[in-house]
Amino acid sequence: MDATRQLSPQDEPVRLSPFALLVLLTSPTLPASVQAQGQGRTARAPSGGLLGANVHGVVFDSIAGRPLGGALVQLVAADSSSSYGQTVAADSAGGFTFPDVPDGHYTIGFLHPLLDSLGIEPMLRAVKLEAHRSVRVDLSLPSPARIRSAICGAKAGGTDGAVVIGAVRNAADGSPASGVRVIAEWLEFSVGKGGLTRQIPRRVATTRESGWFALCDVPNPGTIVLMASRGSDSTDFVEMQVPPSGLLRRELFIGVARVVSADDRTRRDSLTGADSVGSRRPQMHVGDGRLTGSVVTALGGRALAGAQVGIVNGPRTRANERGEWAITDAPAGTRTLEVRAVGFYPARVTINVVQDAPAVRVALATLKSVLDTVKVSANYERYSRFAGFRERSRSGVGRYLLPDEIAQRAPGAVSDLFQAMNGVYVDGGADPERKLMMRGIFQDRCQASIYINGHFMNGMTIGDIDAYVVPKDVVGIEVYQAGTVPAQFQMGELQNDSAAARGNCGSVAIWAK
Repeated sequence: MDATRQLSPQDEPVRLSPFALLVLLTSPTLPASVQAQGQGRTARAPSGGLLGANVHGVVFDSIAGRPLGGALVQLVAADSSSSYGQTVAADSAGGFTFPDVPDGHYTIGFLHPLLDSLGIEPMLRAVKLEAHRSVRVDLSLPSPARIRSAICGAKAGGTDGAVVIGAVRNAADGSPASGVRVIAEWLEFSVGKGGLTRQIPRRVATTRESGWFALCDVPNPGTIVLMASRGSDSTDFVEMQVPPSGLLRRELFIGVARVVSADDRTRRDSLTGADSVGSRRPQMHVGDGRLTGSVVTALGGRALAGAQVGIVNGPRTRANERGEWAITDAPAGTRTLEVRAVGFYPARVTINVVQDAPAVRVALATLKSVLDTVKVSANYERYSRFAGFRERSRSGVGRYLLPDEIAQRAPGAVSDLFQAMNGVYVDGGADPERKLMMRGIFQDRCQASIYINGHFMNGMTIGDIDAYVVPKDVVGIEVYQAGTVPAQFQMGELQNDSAAARGNCGSVAIWAK
């Protein structure tokens, strides 16, 4: 958006680009708390008397539900008899004031980067000033429901469907990327005569010349994954949460990624001065981008030395003694950053690898704090999910280890319980970074999705499992091969590293005291 752009009374009164829907943007209706802001603001007469009217108000973000600070508000004369034109920046509370404005007819509107990402042209209102009176004019973005209805039709304006809108830009210079294919996917379950059916719906859109795109009829609310691609340029599949408002706005960056062999690959990290851990996948994506950041504890902000940091399907490194890290061969574009440390819950963060990208600070919570939250969320004795384990163990669909069998094996570590299990592989000797693998549908071996007490544990390694769960606390284990996984253990599939492998591998559920 060009911040120096001047509003003109000859512009269309209201326009939702590219649809030109005049009915969408009428006078805003603001929450009472926002309407109260600016009340009582009156023009103060200078020593020589009042020279003109005082125009004031609040700019409001109806999507986020808060004032839109920093918006550039412009007031322009609407007739040829006056050359008046002024621009002011709204304060942090969205408030603005034009003092001493001569009587006459004016047009008022505002500019903000949000308008471009939403595909909305500046919204203009007519103002008539007379008798040197103080006039309040509130401005706002249209509501999520009205935007959904304008873009996707009346059906999507209700509560059933959501819309994802945004812009795709080139990671190299931030310019709009046209002709880019944007894909949204999510897991969906339906119950019919044949039982529970699982599918992965998809929505596809192509960006316009401005880089703008819209995807209609996505879950409302729900979890989806997004990816943008154009030729060899692409983003990762990144996870997004669609808010209850039914409108998700997201800016994506595409860039070139080189595919290289990851076998026996090591890299010297500029911060730690030590060899970082290479990917154990056959291939990985690298580029010329640089990404820096730090890893700390969520409680207390203590630096987490040795934390493993990496781009999914890309280069990895470790944090130094100050919790700082740097990746110098990062693939450009919107990517998923994975951060793990022994004793802490793994985290995945969507980041943009672009020129002069800001440092990424990730705070990890301990596994105990995460599981404690699950334990107190319901009456455990009455509604325990472990009761479901006992019911499923009688179905014979999966492979189950019951308490007596676990005690009989007397494992030194939880991973020992998988050593002799058919279709499950614990390879790599004593390396704690190895993954629990299973036989897939289209692959000989693929990474299993791990659940502990019903909670999906993203990116968990064998070392993580053995560190988080003590063998004597294990009360049951469920193992499901690809194609037999119950619905409650399929939600992790959308977060798997490889889009091709989603839905093609199995799941392991561990139940502990």
